[in-house]
This record gives sequence, structure tokens and C-alpha cells, in this order.
Amino acid sequence: MSDAIKHECGIAFLRLLKPLEFYKKKYGTAFYGIQKMYLLMEKQHNRGQDGAGFASIKLDMEPGERYISRVRSNDAQPIQDVFAQINERVNEEMALHPEYADNVALQKQNIPYVGEVFLGHVRYGTFGKNSIESVHPFLRQNNWMHRNLIVAGNFNMTNVKELFSSLIELGQHPKEMADTVTVMEKIGHFLDDEVTDLYHECKMNGLSKREASPVIAEKLEIAKILRRASKGWDGGYAMAGLLGHGDAFVFRDPAGIRPAYFYQDDEIVVVASERPVIQTVFNIDFEKVQELTPGHALIIKKNGKVTEEEIITPTVKKACSFERIYFSRGSDAEIYQERKNLGKLILPAVLDAIDNDTDNTVFSYIPNTAETSFYGIVEAAQDFLNQRKNNFILANKDTLTKESLQELLAVKIRTEKVAIKDAKLRTFITEDSSRNDLVAHVYDVTYGVIKPTDNLVIIDDSIVRGTTLKMSIIKMMDRLKPKSIIVVSSAPQIRYPDCYGIDMAKLEGLVAFQAALELLKERNLYHIVDEVYKKCKAQENMRDSEVVNYVNEIYAPFHPQEISDKIAIMLTDVSVKAEVKIIFQTVENLHIACPKNLGDWYFTGDYPTPGGNRVVNRAFMNFYEGKDARAY
Repeated sequence: MSDAIKHECGIAFLRLLKPLEFYKKKYGTAFYGIQKMYLLMEKQHNRGQDGAGFASIKLDMEPGERYISRVRSNDAQPIQDVFAQINERVNEEMALHPEYADNVALQKQNIPYVGEVFLGHVRYGTFGKNSIESVHPFLRQNNWMHRNLIVAGNFNMTNVKELFSSLIELGQHPKEMADTVTVMEKIGHFLDDEVTDLYHECKMNGLSKREASPVIAEKLEIAKILRRASKGWDGGYAMAGLLGHGDAFVFRDPAGIRPAYFYQDDEIVVVASERPVIQTVFNIDFEKVQELTPGHALIIKKNGKVTEEEIITPTVKKACSFERIYFSRGSDAEIYQERKNLGKLILPAVLDAIDNDTDNTVFSYIPNTAETSFYGIVEAAQDFLNQRKNNFILANKDTLTKESLQELLAVKIRTEKVAIKDAKLRTFITEDSSRNDLVAHVYDVTYGVIKPTDNLVIIDDSIVRGTTLKMSIIKMMDRLKPKSIIVVSSAPQIRYPDCYGIDMAKLEGLVAFQAALELLKERNLYHIVDEVYKKCKAQENMRDSEVVNYVNEIYAPFHPQEISDKIAIMLTDVSVKAEVKIIFQTVENLHIACPKNLGDWYFTGDYPTPGGNRVVNRAFMNFYEGKDARAY
């Protein structure tokens, strides 16, 4: 993705099912869990570089002994900083107390972070402050062990105001209106309720408060707590929680918008946002890593019992397709093939744009994350060329000479690395003209590989705002003096804001929306904008379930290619001499390439939750009213 955009988050959960002595004996260290957590988080650094956090729980500690540890960082390299702090503290304790070296019991009792239950998080802040208070995991503290709650997640709720109001109705006084706070407090409220009910039950059976505590911990029904807490949630989420005594859960939204994968054997239970992370860290085969069922929670009791329980009835699965296009690491076997297919499926449109002239066409990609799709388009182009060769040979088999046949077979699809991202340039001059000149040099180009008769095909993951294309990439490609520049997006046109975790909250920031507005003006159809605003305004006080997405009427008068052509004009600077074309993937081909991740609301406006329609209408009203505000 050439446009810088923040998105998603990553979670890592690990439960050791054996005593720490087992890991010391088998793997040589009681710090096995900490080491694996470092790898689980580092292998997901693509999912978050604004902050990182780590929490651990020690099981069966005596009163007065610390059993919860947490460390968070919003440093420039937060994962490294988190584990540097952990390592420093561990080394400090080991140096002060040599007797800890071979005594696992003393290590657990006295060294922070050495435990059996771990939760990690890597964060991209889609909005709000990037302060340390915004970094997960969040901790809800209590003097009763089983009322302590630690929560971290990859989620955005569309109805934070309603959730905040519901907490006030419960008599709470939340410290801020943020989905992370409201979700944790909602779970915490029903955790408190469940604990209170179980205590009264224990009291009626003649147990003292001290005797009741372990009974409450054993009988806590995590599924019941989550069912009560999640009523009214509207959003995409994969969240994990730890209770102070050792119970844990990972809970996924009913549409499966946000990803979560898990693996279990007799030694560990592990959960991560991406499958290959678990495969790599624990050397696990692809088939053994399971996807957490939408609407279900993986519940791990303190005694080690693991169940997957339905919390909310699953809806139609609308897993985020951007995970496959761009966000997730491409080392997943399925994702790698899907990205290649995205490249293959868009080749016919590219051939139309170059009049099938592959001899005078160079294929390349930008940025590096588009490389896999590039392999796909090149493979498909080579297949096309081979078929053309076969047809020519069959049609001219009687006149072909050995030399002409060798010349024909030597023709190949031309591929080059034409764009190289330079070291990050600082736009230290605030004057717009100076800043724009610096932005234009973010990429270097490879000279001497393009002829004036060549078409230059550049494949990108997706085009969001188009800023980098206009200010940098197209200008730089034009320096190579090609006949034409064809920018290919492996994703369809992004037409609608996201409200489930991607930093695309404002309509006016989307180049497809800007292009549609320009077309409406040119064709004297701008009255549609006023009509859509009135329809959106009329729905302001309706229930989310009744709200309709009227913003799709902005795009309705136009064929997708008309919008693509307008985008090409808008992103081509007057200084560019080459003809510029922009080709987008079709939604139909996207679904063929990524059949398991059908969430496409940013392309189609088909939101998987009722709150999505309210958000897109609110985003349009903000645009119309000139408000620089988020829609959720």
C-alpha cells in the first residue's frame, strides 16, 4: 500500500499447561513463556508499531506475593523496549540473588513476569492520542484476585457513545469515552456480578470469605459473563482477557471481521492474530492451527480445561479482505496464493490497456508488499505470451525456420525493479511547496531499463488517498520516459470509510469519493449530493437496524471504469508527459481470489453490522457540513 495508513492491531496469548519445572527440564529455562511471547509479538510487528504491551499472571501464589505483572511502551521500537525492560528486571534479580539460578520455585516467587499465563499486544492507533495510557493491555485492579481483569484486543466499536451511556446507567463513572475502556468496564461489571452471586451461594453453604475465594474462582462461568457483557456491542473484535486467578479467554466478533487463530497441545494453548506466527514460533503444521469460530470464545480455565463456546450467534461471515490483500504477513500459505491470484485475475484488464502489446511492456511493483501480486500478474502474463507463441507456431508451422523459432521462443515477459524506496526522508520544511518536493523523492527509480516505446505497468496493493501516487510515484516513473504508465491496484476502489479498525474514517480522504464528486459536478448531477445528505439526516434518530446506507447513491450513476479514469486524471500532475491509466480489481475477482474473507464494505458499502450504515451516513454528513470529525 503506497499510502501510509494505520490499521488493525495484533494479539498474542500463551498459557503454559505444565508446571514451570517441566519447561526448565525440557527447554532449559523457566523463562520459556517469556521467550515465546517475544517471538509471537515480534512476528506480528507488522500489525502495530505505535505501542506494545505485555502482561503475565503467576498461578497459585500466596497472599502478599505479587502475581500480576504488566509492562507497556510507546517507544519508537515498542516491542524491543518492552522486552528490554523485562530482561533488565530479570537480570537484575538474578544478579542480586545467585540462589535463583537453578531454583524454579524461587524464580517464580520472586522474579516479575515469570508465570504461566501471558498476554501481549501490538498497537496501531487508528485515532486518538498515542500516549502510554492508550497502550494495551488494560488492567482493572481489585484486591480480590478473581476480580482483577486484564484486557487487550484488536477491535473498534461503532457505538461507543451508547456503550458509555449504558455504563452510566449501571451506576459507573468511566474515566473516558473510549471503546477499550467501555468494553473492559462492561466485562468487569458482569464479572463483579458473577463473583457476588457465587459468594452469596458460598455463604449460604456455610463457607467463610477465605474459603469461598477458591470456590468462586473454580465456578466462574466466563461464557456467561461474556454473553451479558457483549449485548449491544457493534463492531469488529478479537479480544483476549485474563482474570487474576488464572482463567483466560479470547473472544471473536460474530461476523469474524477481526482474525484469531489458536493451537493447543498438552504443553501450551496459544492464540495469535495470524496463523503463520503460531506455525513459525512453535514449528506447527498449517492444518493444526485452527481459526477461532466467529461469535465464539476460547475459554481456558485455571485448571487447564480448554473449551470453545458460542457467546453470540454467528452472522454471515464477513472476515476483513484487507487482511488478505495487505495487512497480514504474506507467509501464510493461503494468503500467499490469494495475493498471487489477485495479480493473475487483473491481467485481462491490463492487456486491454496495453492492446495486448506485452513485447513493449515492462511489469514492476510498488511498494514491496505488492511483490506477491506482482508474481501473480507476471505468471499470468507469461501464460498469455506462451499461448500467443503456441498459436503462432501452429499457424506458421510450415514456414518456420530453426532460427525464427528460437527467436520466437526467446521472447519473455519483461520485468524490472524500477522503484526503490529511499531512506525515510524528513519533511522538515513546513512550507507546502518545499514539503511536496521532498515527498516527490521518497522513491528512487532504476534508469536505463525503459524505452520511450514502452508501457510501464506498476502494481500496488491498493489506492486509498492517492497522495503518494500523485506527489511521488507517478512523477518518478515519468522520469523514465515511458509511453504510458499503468498503475494497477490489486484491490477494488475504496469508496467507503472503515469503522472496524482501519484508519479510513473520513469519506473526503478517499480518492474514489473525490472522483465521484468531480463526475457529479461535470455532468450536472451534483443535486444527488444534496439529496443524499437529506436522506442521511432523516435517519439520524433511527435505530441502527433501520438505517440504510444512502452514500452508495453518490457512485450509482457511474461505471467503475469512469471513476477509475477520473482518478487517473486527478492523480496525474501537469508535469507528467506519459499517458497515465489506473486499473482497479473488480469486487467479483476479489471474492474469487479470497473466498474465505468476504468482508468488502470499504469497496461496496455492504457493512457487516448495523452500526456500519450509521457510520457511513455520519461520515457523509460530516463531509457535507464541513466538520473535521470522525464518524464514530
